[in-house]
Amino acid sequence: MNDDTINVNSYDFFIVGAGFCGSVIARKLAEDGKKVLILERRNHIAGNMYDETDENGILIHRYGPHIFHTDDKRAYDFITKYGEWVPYRHRCAAVLEGIDTPSPANFKTIDLLYDKKEAESLKIELQCRYEGQKSVTITELLESEDISIKKYAEKLYEENYKPYTVKQWGIMPENMDSEIIRRVPVRLDYTDAYFDDEYQVLPENGYTQFFKNLLDHENIEVKLNTDAADLIRIDVPGNQILFEDKPLGIPLVFSGSIDEIFGNCFGHLPYRSLNFDYHTKSVDSFQEAPVVVHPKAKGFTRITEYKKMPPQNINGITTIVYEYPLPADKANGKEQYYPILTKDNEALYKKYLSIIDKIKGLYLCGRLANYKYYDMDDAILHALEVYNSIQGKV
Repeated sequence: MNDDTINVNSYDFFIVGAGFCGSVIARKLAEDGKKVLILERRNHIAGNMYDETDENGILIHRYGPHIFHTDDKRAYDFITKYGEWVPYRHRCAAVLEGIDTPSPANFKTIDLLYDKKEAESLKIELQCRYEGQKSVTITELLESEDISIKKYAEKLYEENYKPYTVKQWGIMPENMDSEIIRRVPVRLDYTDAYFDDEYQVLPENGYTQFFKNLLDHENIEVKLNTDAADLIRIDVPGNQILFEDKPLGIPLVFSGSIDEIFGNCFGHLPYRSLNFDYHTKSVDSFQEAPVVVHPKAKGFTRITEYKKMPPQNINGITTIVYEYPLPADKANGKEQYYPILTKDNEALYKKYLSIIDKIKGLYLCGRLANYKYYDMDDAILHALEVYNSIQGKV
């Protein structure tokens, strides 16, 4: 658009956010012949998947590493419809007791942390106790009645899970939703891949190009550098969406912070953010794995070497990025990356959710709007569900 004027009558739908949820719904509606305007607060599309080439010629993910992985063919078929993708098997490491070990922990972890006799005994015990299983959760191991298994679990918990969680989330693990801890398994073999999903890929030309393809439709218009919070609010007593203080009159798909669009009327929902510290190293390779977790390091949680995601043929130089978690604070320009899933926060979210159904034409979709952690495939599938619900009402 050439100016800041937005003519509501020119569109059938408003969508807030040009990440996966907003972009998927926009494309589906556009293919149905609907005129869609996307309002994006940032100066780029693709949300947290945004990537670009840095000064070293290395393709980097500006908001942390993103690997598309799924067992759901619907999600995989959707992304391959709008771009070319290449196979990629992600590997991670974690520094435990000063040693680079596989992440998730596997039998090599045991070999590295125990003497040979003790390691062999522990591996046999694990295979017997969890016969036929490829992995278990750290919670299961901590609850084991076997002393050697329980001590192994406590070692992993104290050296990795607990210190990492405290840094990443700013609270103790026992106060978090248990699903956060369960997300990373403990392997019962020598598998060193991070994910087990059938489909594991990266976009051949980067995520930003994929999103350009996805949004390349005559019925989609994107307005960058536009904060919807300055234009849109919910009139709760009137049960309506207001645009510049006038009834919007068309449906709104919202992927921003749910508390923000309601003016924080029940209170502020807390999120975690990240600071990224970039460094150039004059070496071919800085670390063995693309991502190395440092649970007990001061301040930062992990180091990512993007030259390895996927492997990029650039010699003699590499880019590494340190990640420092911190509270999200919009006033200080800190992006809201992760909802903090505690019982109190989820109860507060449900208070906001309780008034959503009364607002005609308002659809929530996304990590911030749903106050839920989504992997990329989850975001796509949820966006398709929201699209289907829209179809049933328009």
